[in-house]
Amino acid sequence: MLEIIRETAELALCVKPVGVRAQGEGETDLPALLSRQLGCSIYPVHRLDQAVGGVMVFAKTERMAAKLSKAIQEGKLQKEYLAVLTKRPEEDSGELHDLLFHDRFKNKTFVVSKERKGVKKAALSYRVLAESNGRCLAHVRLYTGRTHQIRVQFASRGCPLVGDGKYGSRVNAASPALWSYALTLPALGGGEERFCALPERQGAWEPFSDALSHLDTLT
Repeated sequence: MLEIIRETAELALCVKPVGVRAQGEGETDLPALLSRQLGCSIYPVHRLDQAVGGVMVFAKTERMAAKLSKAIQEGKLQKEYLAVLTKRPEEDSGELHDLLFHDRFKNKTFVVSKERKGVKKAALSYRVLAESNGRCLAHVRLYTGRTHQIRVQFASRGCPLVGDGKYGSRVNAASPALWSYALTLPALGGGEERFCALPERQGAWEPFSDALSHLDTLT
């Protein structure tokens, strides 16, 4: 059973398990799993890498799907992540700006120096929350949603995510230590609502149990 954070007549927020595809029409893909559990149609409106778990929102009607898609385009759907980095960044907090090119054949994203066809601007902000044995837990806020953006932007600065061998990590783990921590959505009655979920305190996350517990008290 999927963990349902919030459900209304038109949308559902759930916790995507690591390893489950966020999109697709297969019986084991998240839209089908959610549709069977809730007994309704499900419309995906945003992506999350298969190897990444955490908070996602799905529309239950075409009207809400269009509304959420518009909110994403206008930057009104805010995404926050947690990541365990193999190395502490030079600064405890800051913004990262890059030009990224995604190679669909290699399914890998690269930082490039010049704009050209297929190159997109990428931006995020981060702050270090805790450190343990040379690794650190970082809170990340996305301003753009590029493929593998968080993974490649930190890796390009010598701080790949724990378990992310695709982007240079030498620390083995079942999957990259990246988690969709929070989504902020426009509220139906005006304003906005923020929904959070934390990763289980195991594997790469276990050394940061205290910091995660502190976040839990803030949600």
